[in-house]
Amino acid sequence: MDHTADRAARILIVEDEPKLAALVGDYLHASGYAWYWVADGREAVPAVKAQHPDLVLLDLMLPGRDGLDICRELRSFSDVPIVMLTAKVEEIDRLLGLELGADDYICKPFSPREVVARIKAILRRARFPVEPGHTALKIDDEAHRASFNGTALDLTPVEFRLLKTLAAAPGRVFSRDRLLDNLYLDHRVVTDRTVDSHVKNLRRKLEQAAPGQDPIRSIYGVGYKLEID
Repeated sequence: MDHTADRAARILIVEDEPKLAALVGDYLHASGYAWYWVADGREAVPAVKAQHPDLVLLDLMLPGRDGLDICRELRSFSDVPIVMLTAKVEEIDRLLGLELGADDYICKPFSPREVVARIKAILRRARFPVEPGHTALKIDDEAHRASFNGTALDLTPVEFRLLKTLAAAPGRVFSRDRLLDNLYLDHRVVTDRTVDSHVKNLRRKLEQAAPGQDPIRSIYGVGYKLEID
């Protein structure tokens, strides 16, 4: 069923619980969004291809097809923002969902207001992406230089690669393992807590360049993401 409004951002809800889908849909409608719903996992990809939603709320456990498998296929042809909805809270599921390309991850039970707030933040980032030359953060890959708020950052090679990785997808959560894959070119064996140390140093240098600003967010049990308004 399609609940539309002219020029409203369109949200696809992929959820097999009709009452929950309707509840979230009511909150979306009250916030000015159009929404439509499919309950079977096999209908999700065709719905995205046919309707071109602005964001997908994707349940993990679905009849017909698993949410992670759907996420993987969507990322093979679309960069539509994806928010995973699930009652499974194990860390491995969090990491797998995010590393497949999900933009956010919300555990059940959740507040519909929280879902709407997350959607607003993600769509705002999607409409106003961080672009080189149009943001406080500038990265010159060839010169291996970076600046924040017009101040040059004195970064080690590892810190530069860390910042570059986070800045490549603002708002997307990276697990420690994913970040480690990008930090050491010689693929040395280090613990994932090594990332925490590098993030701490990078945060300190960003703070020195722009006092009071901390664009790196820690996501407990998952990893880190970069947020720049």
